[in-house]
Amino acid sequence: QVQLVESGGGLVQPGGSLRLSCAASRSIASIVVMGWYRQALGKQRELVGLSTSGGATNYANSVKGRFTISRDNAKNTVYLQMNSLKPEDTGVYYCNTRLVGTDYWGQGTQVTVSS
Repeated sequence: QVQLVESGGGLVQPGGSLRLSCAASRSIASIVVMGWYRQALGKQRELVGLSTSGGATNYANSVKGRFTISRDNAKNTVYLQMNSLKPEDTGVYYCNTRLVGTDYWGQGTQVTVSS
């Protein structure tokens, strides 16, 4: 199993940037797939992007070209770099992975994009 702790959220103006962190309690090198999700107020949780231990990434069309997922294996941390932020990016962002058929989620971190 694994514990995930997210940080880095906050208030940012449109066009600004934030980097979210997801710290794992175990080596992320052994975690094949990690994902970032977000949930806006009153909306369904949606996939932001996925990252595999092999280096592949996949992003939702709404964030493609603006968001980047990366891994720092030495720190057991996965990052979500968010650039050119838009108001519609506002929501609670969650880190996620699945191990042995069980989903693990971080506590979520709030991102608010507003002028």
